[in-house]
Amino acid sequence: MESKNLDSLRHSCAHLLAHAVKQLYPGALNAIGPAIENGFYQDFDMGKWNISEGDFPKIEAKMREILPTWQKFTFNEVTLSEAEKLFKDNKYKVEMATEFAKQGKKLQTNDPGDFLDLCKMGHVDNPSKELQHFKLLSVAGAYWRGSEKNKMLTRIYGTVFPSKEELENHLKMLEEAKKRDHRKLGKELDLFVISENIGKGLPLLTPKGTLIKKQILDFEYELERRAGFQHVSTPHIARSEMYKKTGHWQHYKDVMYAPFGIDGEEYVLKPMNCPHHYMIYTSKPRSYKDLPIRLTEPGTCYRFEKTGELAGLLRVRALTIDDSHILMSEDQIEKEFKLCIELVKKMFVAFHLKDFYVRLSLADPSNAVKYIADNDTWKKAGEKLEKIVKDNHLEYKIAKGEASFYGPKIDFIVRDSLGREWQMSTLQLDLFMGKRLNLTYIDEDGKEKHPVILHRGLTGSIERTLAILIEHFAGAFPLWLTPVQISILPVSDKFQDYSLKVKEQLEDVNVRVQLNNDNKTLGAKIRETTLQKIPYMVIIGEKEVKSEKIALRTREGKDLGTVTISEFVSKLKAQIENFS
Repeated sequence: MESKNLDSLRHSCAHLLAHAVKQLYPGALNAIGPAIENGFYQDFDMGKWNISEGDFPKIEAKMREILPTWQKFTFNEVTLSEAEKLFKDNKYKVEMATEFAKQGKKLQTNDPGDFLDLCKMGHVDNPSKELQHFKLLSVAGAYWRGSEKNKMLTRIYGTVFPSKEELENHLKMLEEAKKRDHRKLGKELDLFVISENIGKGLPLLTPKGTLIKKQILDFEYELERRAGFQHVSTPHIARSEMYKKTGHWQHYKDVMYAPFGIDGEEYVLKPMNCPHHYMIYTSKPRSYKDLPIRLTEPGTCYRFEKTGELAGLLRVRALTIDDSHILMSEDQIEKEFKLCIELVKKMFVAFHLKDFYVRLSLADPSNAVKYIADNDTWKKAGEKLEKIVKDNHLEYKIAKGEASFYGPKIDFIVRDSLGREWQMSTLQLDLFMGKRLNLTYIDEDGKEKHPVILHRGLTGSIERTLAILIEHFAGAFPLWLTPVQISILPVSDKFQDYSLKVKEQLEDVNVRVQLNNDNKTLGAKIRETTLQKIPYMVIIGEKEVKSEKIALRTREGKDLGTVTISEFVSKLKAQIENFS
């Protein structure tokens, strides 16, 4: 089923949920109920009632009781005064109607037979037949209109599919996803901590989590070094005046933290690295011979995300963006994009994320306020980017209205081992900022010109990437990425000396190894190591000491027999080089 039809199916099911809840809980008010990725939600002001997931069977039963009576949605356009009368008992509907009327939007009611609502989204043609395969999933709190100044509502999430088989497959995937939840595994594997004493959305990476982050950044550093990128380092704050010049202040103020004063001047925590990199570029005269200049930095940025939208490492308030800004001439655009696309592909191979497509995010000319306005330049940039996507044989979808305020972009969407889609890398074409900030270079005719800019996030956010990889691998990282690669398990204390010798030999060739010398049985040590998802166990007993070899076992429980340390090291090196 096409996404538009799925959205109609899911939004219609949100209406069905709203009707059931209002019947079961007199006085409850329904607010909004949009379709979302893989499902829908419906917000309620429950009044005197409380709802938990334990109530779902009762609510679902009521939905099934109502459903046969819903034959067809009917629609009617109404005036604001009519809407105020029809929904006088629901302040949320009246507030939305008032806002829509001020914006000049038409007000429309819909009714499947016995449940009048204010709504203009798409709906299914035959609800009694099309809405049969649904399931309620979870309940959460959500502020009305997303503002913490407003009342906390009750949000019920659900899903619906065209067929029973599709629903069952999705529910199985959700069960597997629960096991892979990076917040759960992050705690079990000791990878990160979110402390209330530090603050919400401010993750603390443990030694193991930091090791994974370092492996990612080291891998990226080497990729970039070979591709001619120059690494820079910039501070975490800047004068707010800089962000006003770039336009970030006007377009991103809602996610920027409050300014603070230093020596009578206004400063902010940086929400992005761009302005800092531009000032490095403009610090000295540039010639066409210098271009392209590729500046890159894994810089920590700070963005205010609403409390209800924070989600482990996926949505944070302090994020490390593996940012690059390539300043170039217009005739270098296609070559530089190709270079960055190849870097992204190499990274996806290393992460075992080979299934991906790109979203070509373009401007919406009807919403000029959202962008730096210059329709001709936007058209030119959009056409250039679509040509690049086609020339590089990338599977793509167009997303109108999803461009950044300064340019269209390519967002890489990966599918993980469960088939879930995640946005990662981003390549943005900026034909505006060089002119806006008067960044210049001297061309071969001695004339001053403005460079164009490619904004590149290789993964996007390192924290988000870590979350995606934890769930993609279910915590069982490939050898090159895992924080502890080998666990040495001596059968008893009398084999400690040889175990230490093996540990030193492995550490000498940069293998990340730990020695488990706990006073436990070998079986207990094996179980513990398996739960920690360490790729290899080196078991040392009397036979191994006498032969000066080691016995190998994998985290999957496979016995690899006895080998020499040099043979094992060769195996490890080959595995790491192949990112396996």
